[in-house]
Amino acid sequence: MTLVIIGLLGGLITGISPCILPVLPVIFLTGGVQASAATGDEEVRPASRWRPFLVIAGLVLSFTVVTLVGSLILGLLNLPQDIIRWVGIVVLILIGIGLIVPRFERILEKPFTWLPQKEVTNRGSGFGVGLALGAVFVPCAGPVLAAIIVAGSTGRIGADTILLTVSFAIGVAVPLLVFALAGRAVVQRIRAFRTRERLLRIIGGSAMIALSVGLVFNVPQLLQQLVPDYTSGLQQQLTDNPDAQKALALGGLVNDENKNLDKCTAGATELESCGTAPSIKGIQQWFNTPNDQPITLSQEKGKVVLIDFWAYSCINCQRSIPHVVAWNKAYASLGLEVIGIHSPEYAFEKDPANVMAGAKNFGITYPVAIDNNLDTWTNYRNRYWPAHYLIDAQGVVRNIQFGEGNYATTENLIRQLLVQANPNVQLPPPTEVQDTTPQVGSTTQETFLGAAKQANFGGGTAYDPGTTTFAYPDSQPDDSFVVQGSWNLTSQSITPGTDQPAQVRLRFHAGIVQMVLGGTGTVTYTLQGGVTQTVQVSGTPNAYQLVSSGAASDGQRVLEVTVSPGVQAYSFTFG
Repeated sequence: MTLVIIGLLGGLITGISPCILPVLPVIFLTGGVQASAATGDEEVRPASRWRPFLVIAGLVLSFTVVTLVGSLILGLLNLPQDIIRWVGIVVLILIGIGLIVPRFERILEKPFTWLPQKEVTNRGSGFGVGLALGAVFVPCAGPVLAAIIVAGSTGRIGADTILLTVSFAIGVAVPLLVFALAGRAVVQRIRAFRTRERLLRIIGGSAMIALSVGLVFNVPQLLQQLVPDYTSGLQQQLTDNPDAQKALALGGLVNDENKNLDKCTAGATELESCGTAPSIKGIQQWFNTPNDQPITLSQEKGKVVLIDFWAYSCINCQRSIPHVVAWNKAYASLGLEVIGIHSPEYAFEKDPANVMAGAKNFGITYPVAIDNNLDTWTNYRNRYWPAHYLIDAQGVVRNIQFGEGNYATTENLIRQLLVQANPNVQLPPPTEVQDTTPQVGSTTQETFLGAAKQANFGGGTAYDPGTTTFAYPDSQPDDSFVVQGSWNLTSQSITPGTDQPAQVRLRFHAGIVQMVLGGTGTVTYTLQGGVTQTVQVSGTPNAYQLVSSGAASDGQRVLEVTVSPGVQAYSFTFG
């Protein structure tokens, strides 16, 4: 019942959010606009009273199926993850043209004439229109939808996940159904004016085509940026409580091993008791252990254990690791065991050789587990790079720290647990590694270049997977990037699309800029139109420092980067 209530309320809130605005005109019009009968362009049959309900039912069904199992099915078939969206867009365009040009509609129907009583276009029940809308329908990813997506993408789909998804979809459907019914009511009142019927059908078809074109060029995303999210406060109130957070973890993520982690307050400055530490599981490979053999937490009873979730190209982890290395050096002989759980952000971070090279560069000598399938990450219900879980000598989790910072607190708690484990221990002075954690908002956020993860592209041509020729826009927002030339965009990286170099222009505020690069070639760059410098890129992807002077307080600066063919660019990170 808790899941049903959260799903319904989360869906209702989402159903009135700004991201719904682009589909409202289509929902409003398809609820009542009816296509022509087969005998002539101007002959019109009354719209069924069930039409608005069937349009929304089709949307709910396809949205639910695509959200829950779409990613898994496409992965098994080795198909692009966005193919369902593109099919939905094409179907909407075809239906829209059919509304405007009835003869074209009848051409579309001919392949299906062998199906008795089946009407596949907008002329029939409207269920097909709803199916197409559901395939392209992308509501705002609040906490409820995020929980559904995580469960679906990891294959942890149980009865609770299905229940939450269906209730969420129904919640979203209620406001949309109101618009569809309103559209039908308006059209019925105008129906007496027969000369306007043709105009209404043209408007309805045009709305479908406009929505489809807008989806191709990511217009809904631009609209969301322009319209403040007036529902974010409601979403937070709905999910910002222990009962809701526990329910949204969805059985497959909360289990007997990790259910007590909620007893820890993230960022706490004092020791707490949060249950026996979850096991380390699903590890592909270990290194920095005797003969690279696996270790278990049960082996570490009697020691204080610090589990550090990290990824070698993550700049947040790069600033955190020196502290972890220093703690290992200072306290390993006194009863501290540090275990690094390498949970990748990128596909290239799944290569054990890359991880080992990264660990060596950071001076990591403590055991490292390669968690490529995120099994241990999920077992700890983790969400952050880096994340530190501090475990006492009895195997109980005593403190959790998410993200950077609070290093003095973590070290103080390590020292307390070492004394509890061995009251006679002689501790050295605390380590003195400088905390370089930037204040929130003090630098540009990490900027991903891949088509699947980019969040601050500065505009111009649609930033979609494939090879596209770009030109710099006339203006560029602060803290954004734009590209120029031919680029081949993949989900995680970009590379020049021809045998000619291509450019990236970055507006940023930070003292340090690193660029994660892979492949073989050169990268040249200029800062604020100054001296051109060159970086040779070779081997496995890694972070290359391009800017090391100045400060975030200097304000927005411009970095222009030229990437040669053969080089993959993944992201910019800042310090």
